[in-house]
This record gives sequence, structure tokens and C-alpha cells, in this order.
Amino acid sequence: MSASPGPAPRVVEQRGLFFEEFDLDVVYAHRPGRTVTETDNVLFTTATMNTQALHLDAAWSASQPFGQRLMNSMFTLATVVGQSVAQLTQGTIVAQLGLTDVTFPHPLYHGDTLYTETVVVQKRLSASRPGQGVVTMKHTGRNQDGVVVATATRSALMWCRDAMPAAPDVSKET
Repeated sequence: MSASPGPAPRVVEQRGLFFEEFDLDVVYAHRPGRTVTETDNVLFTTATMNTQALHLDAAWSASQPFGQRLMNSMFTLATVVGQSVAQLTQGTIVAQLGLTDVTFPHPLYHGDTLYTETVVVQKRLSASRPGQGVVTMKHTGRNQDGVVVATATRSALMWCRDAMPAAPDVSKET
């Protein structure tokens, strides 16, 4: 005897925020943190063709002011932005418009855990793109001790809730 089909289950899809849902001066804490490894550093550094010895040469780096290899700052920046995606822009971004005011005030080392927070510092509806708005966010990355290791200001073009085109329904069987 087969079970009778019941109502379809409710589907919850993870997404970022629509333009209207961004609040100014709120701290969005992105969790979990990300513990960075030597493998992350070497793979990212070599994949991007960055031959900087501070990332690759342990013996040479030991003789430099920080006494050890540093995480590639572009890896740090990419991870800071990446940690914000699920909570803020997943599926609701139209385009990233730019990054400014990028700083790395303290090194990130192998074995550190990176935590990111974002504050929305400005938002406005687009004058040229109806149904979209520009959101400016300040990202701050801290290590496990709360020391700031990266900051960046990012502008993104975001969908307004009622203007976003419907996504294809991939849940239906063909």
C-alpha cells in the first residue's frame, strides 16, 4: 500500500537582503569564523601568481619584521567579503560596484581565525536603474583576539524586493 501524497513541504531558500531590508548603522556579524591555514595561503598565492616570499618562503619570512609568513592580503580581503555573502547579498545582488578604503592594519597568520562584521553606512535608490538600489557597506575583519586585520568599504547594486525577476523553479522534476 502506498502512502498518499501529502501537501508539498515548505521550502526555505537562503538568500541575502533586498535593498529595503538593509538597515543603516546595524552591525551584521557573519558567523562562523574561518580559521585560515598554510594550505589556503599557498594555494591562493600560487593560483594568483603572487610570488611574494612573505607568503611562500618560511625561512626568508622568519628573518623579516613579523618573523613568519603572512596570509596573502588579497585572500584576507576576499574572505572578509565572502563571509558577508550568505547573510547580505546571496541571490539579491545585481553587481558589485567597487571596493575602496581597503586597509590591512595587522597581519593575519596561519592558524588565525577570521571573523567579519559589516555595517551599512549608506543606501540610496538608483536614479538610472528602477527597482535597484546602491548599498555601501563597511566590512571589518578581526582575528580571534579581536584585532582588526582588514577593513574595506564596498558598494553593491541590490535588487528591490518587488523588482527582482523570478528565479527558475529548479525543484520540479522534468
